[in-house]
Amino acid sequence: MSRVLVIGCGGVANVAVRKCCQVSDVFSELCIASRTKSKCDALAASLADKTETKITTAEVNADNVQEVIGLIRSYRPELVMNIALPYQDLTIMDACLACGVHYMDTANYEPEDTDDPAWRKIYEKRCKEAGFSAYFDYSWQWAYRERFEKAGLTALLGCGFDPGVTQAYCAYAKKHEFDRIDTIDILDCNGGDHGYPFATNFNPEVNLREVSAPGSYIENGKWVEIPAMSVKREYDFDQVGRKDMYLLHHEELESLAANFPEVKRLRFFMTFGQSYLTHMKCLENIGMLSTVPVDFEGTEIVPIKFLKALLPDPASLGPRTHGKTNIGCIFTGEQNGKKKAYYIYNICDHQECYREVESQAVSYTTGVPAMCGALMLLTKKWDKAGVYTVEEFDPDPFLDALDKYGLPRRENRAPVLVD
Repeated sequence: MSRVLVIGCGGVANVAVRKCCQVSDVFSELCIASRTKSKCDALAASLADKTETKITTAEVNADNVQEVIGLIRSYRPELVMNIALPYQDLTIMDACLACGVHYMDTANYEPEDTDDPAWRKIYEKRCKEAGFSAYFDYSWQWAYRERFEKAGLTALLGCGFDPGVTQAYCAYAKKHEFDRIDTIDILDCNGGDHGYPFATNFNPEVNLREVSAPGSYIENGKWVEIPAMSVKREYDFDQVGRKDMYLLHHEELESLAANFPEVKRLRFFMTFGQSYLTHMKCLENIGMLSTVPVDFEGTEIVPIKFLKALLPDPASLGPRTHGKTNIGCIFTGEQNGKKKAYYIYNICDHQECYREVESQAVSYTTGVPAMCGALMLLTKKWDKAGVYTVEEFDPDPFLDALDKYGLPRRENRAPVLVD
């Protein structure tokens, strides 16, 4: 019996809340809070006669730490599930520390204003020292470790699919399949078709920044950075088929490099169609991906925020998206003195997701792990004070929960490797 505050009411939050309501013996009370309370009210109303979970709603500006503190003190949850924007991670972590409440999110911190001089100074120092230039990294949240430890609180970072489940797959492989892991390739394939010429499957501000940034990977303990979309491979994905995939920078590489220092190479690949890439490059070339405000007829607007308003809402894609996702990890290494390869992955069907929770599979594959991570914390299967990423916990109960609640694992012990 637990009381949980969910901050955010987009596509992923919709899935996470609906899945929490399927486990009402643990999630006995939920408060859904967002800047737009009407969205929370609509979600709560749609679940009113379908769950025993008691649902309330609230309005909150998650950019304002005092507002978040006020809401937490009023509602008194045991856990705050941050399913808002990564820009708001630190604000919500500050509020949780002030109120003595456990914290979790689905993506690591990045700033909304990448031209802020104070942030820029720290960022440029990190680029030189670490060797990669992505705007998002774990250093800002890892800086909270000692405070969460002293407070006896847990902060669980990046508990979606990637990051999240992919790190649990890595911990599982290390625990059960290998004595030594040499390489890890994370492959994210979305074989879905929503019918639009161009749309993003999750928040456009986050998605387009991520994809347009330089790619990077870990080789022998060091970052290697490459131009955006400059490394392409083709892979034949189970139940999806052959797809082009591109090497990207992704946040779990950073934490895996820290927690699995023996691994010689860490890479992340994601599939994209040519139409998506052409549209994105055009938008980038004309400045629509910029976060720098511009004056338009006397009004200051941020181009990427304006673009977000023009694009289809990712939460609206569910009814029209068909096809499947395939996300997992390919490992090479050694067990019992013999070299081996191992592939653990999940396949998720867009239409099956929509029938269950009125969502496409990209939101589903993030929302279900968020619920399962919260389940681990609330049932004390994951229970240690501090700031942690998923691979730092026992993967077994988490993967068992994913198997049970909609994202079952599959295995291939003779996978085709990525060259």
